[in-house]
Amino acid sequence: AVFPDDVKEEVKSINMEVLPEEMEGRRDLRDMEIFTIDGADTKDIDDAISIEKFANGRYKLGVHIADVSYYVREGSFLDQEAYNRGTSVYLLDRVIPMLPYKLSNDLCSLNPDEDKLVISCIMEIDNLGNVIDSSLNEGVIKTVKRLNYRDCNLVLENGVSLKPDYQEVYPYLVLMKELAEKLYEKKHKRGALDFDIPEIKVNLDDLGKAVAVEKIERGISEHIIEEFMIVANETVAEFIENMELPFIYRVHDEPDGLKF
Repeated sequence: AVFPDDVKEEVKSINMEVLPEEMEGRRDLRDMEIFTIDGADTKDIDDAISIEKFANGRYKLGVHIADVSYYVREGSFLDQEAYNRGTSVYLLDRVIPMLPYKLSNDLCSLNPDEDKLVISCIMEIDNLGNVIDSSLNEGVIKTVKRLNYRDCNLVLENGVSLKPDYQEVYPYLVLMKELAEKLYEKKHKRGALDFDIPEIKVNLDDLGKAVAVEKIERGISEHIIEEFMIVANETVAEFIENMELPFIYRVHDEPDGLKF
């Protein structure tokens, strides 16, 4: 990906490690067991999960999102370039990024055993999937392990015998599955629609020519992350609304009843 020279120069001035002064005023969450779950070939890891269960049956769910805005300052060359690009573009065999790889794949990617700046949404959720309490924090985390969907699905379906390196994280995965099922059940009781539309992957040869099309199978862990992102988004939206802060929402039209 080619970026203008002024953007490249601006990126060079950014520290590649989180400095102590950059952590000031942030909630230190580095002692928490925080994991990432993504595709095996994902380069830009922008969200992480933490979970625990209290004796009273409630869950403490943390959704931690990379704090890209800390590095992309309003009005900077990086900000202007990202505004012009609008979004990263995902092609069959490559990505045209909105931000330089130094940020998207390195500094803002929640790689294991590295201090990272995040925005954390931490929720206390009851046994019925209701968010009882929540907090939003600028934080700093250090993820303990990078997990991938394929192996998480394998472990959740068959146990850890085929993936012994998942032994320590297995109890957390079981808790995630347990909570995700409660969130899913609550969502559908209130009338949510389930758009489980199949995804496809186009395989290319060395010359970039399409040679095969295959269906991407979605397993348990993909649904877990989906449910956690939905409840985090709803919690943040409620917080913004209660604070009467300006915010952009995506509003969908009412569904056509004739199509059901």
